[in-house]
Amino acid sequence: MFEALTERLTGIFRRLSSRGKLTAKDVREGLREIRRALLEADVNYEVVKDFVQHLQQKALGEEILRGLNPAQQIVKLVFDELVHLLGERPAELQLRGQAPHVIILCGLQGSGKTTTAGKLAVRMKQEGHRPLLCATDVYRPAAIEQLRQVGAQAEVEVFSLGHGDPVHIARAAHKHAKQHGFDVVIIDTAGRLHIDEEMMREAAAIEGQFESPYTLLVVDAMTGQDAVNVAAEFSRRMALDGVILTTLDGAARGGAALSVRSVTGKPIVFVGLGERLDALDVFYPDRMAQRILGMGDVL
Repeated sequence: MFEALTERLTGIFRRLSSRGKLTAKDVREGLREIRRALLEADVNYEVVKDFVQHLQQKALGEEILRGLNPAQQIVKLVFDELVHLLGERPAELQLRGQAPHVIILCGLQGSGKTTTAGKLAVRMKQEGHRPLLCATDVYRPAAIEQLRQVGAQAEVEVFSLGHGDPVHIARAAHKHAKQHGFDVVIIDTAGRLHIDEEMMREAAAIEGQFESPYTLLVVDAMTGQDAVNVAAEFSRRMALDGVILTTLDGAARGGAALSVRSVTGKPIVFVGLGERLDALDVFYPDRMAQRILGMGDVL
């Protein structure tokens, strides 16, 4: 991931370094190239505009232009701005209220939501919890069967009524969890191929059934700018707590990762890095920034 962007940025920094002392004109030209590189990586236009403006305010200061190694100072500025853009520090999944705690996963069909539910359940088990998976996608029988298969792999019970009102199913799952000693309920909501009013209303209605749910939007990082548009709409309609980015290992340009937090105002909590059920990692903004700048770290 980010290979093309990393290559472009590395080239820009190399050219700046080769000039020794930098003029304001050199810096402005470098910033224009950074802007183009980010846009070509499918980063949201408004995000890029703000990012470059912040950089310019700092990079054109007398302290940097007259410094011993201005190019290196600009690399440090870009790193700091990337970390800020990505969220500063790792976000914690916060289980609120009394058990059984509720985690709601929402997102479009094909975003990896059901597999992510299984990954999250495995993570909860590793942290000492007893999770219950809940299938509320009554529109696609294959979706319920897929969650059952994921649950079997994770060795986690799956609650399903097969058909009926998804809001009722979610409530029934919570009641079942309370009666049978589960302390976390992970609700896999129905997705659609595109955002529609019915899906949004249903997801919001499920969220409204619980006092302190933790709602996570699952977004496929490979869908680029579309992922940002989806995130913006869900964040407008639901009380999102954070985002999970899937297929981060395969996303060629990676613009969604750089845009989604800024557009939603919500942190990236986890990233999916493969199909295995243990391939769900905490998102570290500083490590991602290092990776983008080719500094050798990995997630």
